Amino acid sequence: MAKELTQTLKAFARNERGGTAIEYAIIAAGVAVAIVGTLGIVGETVRDSLFKKIADALGA
Repeated sequence: MAKELTQTLKAFARNERGGTAIEYAIIAAGVAVAIVGTLGIVGETVRDSLFKKIADALGA
């Protein structure tokens, strides 16, 4: 039983299929974090300046 488990784990460690998918997932997660961070910074500026100008123009 232990020998089979050891062989299975060794085969799993040698298997490189799916490695590219994991790399792409890490890149996508990094891009998502960058977008959320940028929106957090720019969002306040847009809310405070652009929407205020629109609200003032509409007389709200």
